[in-house]
Amino acid sequence: MGDPVFFIPAASPTLAEIAALTGATLTAGADPGRRITGVASLDSAGSNDLTFIDSPRYLPLLATTRAAACLVPAKHLGAVPAGVAALESARPHDAYVSVLRLLFPGAMRPQPLFGRGIAAGAHVHAEARLEEGVTVEPGAVIGAGAEIGRGTVVAPGAVVGPHVRIGRDCHIGAGSTVTHALLGNRVILHPGVRIGQDGFGYQMGGKGHQKVPQVGRVVIQDDVEIGANTAIDRGANRDTVIGEGTKIDNLVQIGHNVAIGRHCVIVSQVGISGSATLGDFVVLGGQVGVNGHVTIGHGAQVAATASVKDDLAAGGRYGGAPARPIKEWYREELAIRRLAQRASARQKEDEGKEVS
Repeated sequence: MGDPVFFIPAASPTLAEIAALTGATLTAGADPGRRITGVASLDSAGSNDLTFIDSPRYLPLLATTRAAACLVPAKHLGAVPAGVAALESARPHDAYVSVLRLLFPGAMRPQPLFGRGIAAGAHVHAEARLEEGVTVEPGAVIGAGAEIGRGTVVAPGAVVGPHVRIGRDCHIGAGSTVTHALLGNRVILHPGVRIGQDGFGYQMGGKGHQKVPQVGRVVIQDDVEIGANTAIDRGANRDTVIGEGTKIDNLVQIGHNVAIGRHCVIVSQVGISGSATLGDFVVLGGQVGVNGHVTIGHGAQVAATASVKDDLAAGGRYGGAPARPIKEWYREELAIRRLAQRASARQKEDEGKEVS
């Protein structure tokens, strides 16, 4: 359930309202007027909470839940204990998320710490241009020629460099830095994000490494969200681009000239080397490494810890190092395991013969 100190419910919907919102069916005997004031897991839910189940592995927890109501697929309706209202749903977790969004809209994005407007202690250059309704919190710095749209919040300690352009209803997290960048609308940067610093470019030689000027930008399109302490380098000779709707986790490194498509999902500790290209709806699991100059096609999915050294076709599922079709990778892993088991068995057999 939400901690009442940090997350106060914005609504208390009835079961009938939840059914209408989610498309769930309230089963016979339930009170449609009963109000829900919180959400929680099966094992921690209380008498005013909504919970859900979408996997049979949690049936033991369902049997003992004390929730007011449970979103449940048809195949598990019979397992809902007496006294718990059942809301039948084909997609219980999706329905649960809809209720979460209704109850806790404030948890959808970071909130200002010091209220709205330009706070005392904020530093806004006289040549910066801010639309009405921009919030700049204490310790934040806005450089000359920067442009920021209404509804955007620049959190404490954040730095927006000269001539950066930020759209409307964005959030620039505490301690973040944004330079050499253009941001669209509704972009969320979590604390410590670094946007637009030098790409890693050097001309290597026997007498030392000569720095190559990085003269591109970072372009971040609408509705992108970037997790804490992620770094996105500006382009060397063209832009680094993050496509609309893409979601990037914490601690991700994206090199110069990378082009990421729309609605991609990039999980924590991924590293993408310079000039790599990702199509739309690509998914990269945690700790995936992507070599420079490779292309990952539309809708491809890459399993955690994989290493991508060659182009990957659209729509495929890949894993391993180097990354290859995931069924092929599974077969190879199984074959190696079987070889190891056979070798171990032979070793034990040989050791037995030596003892005898």
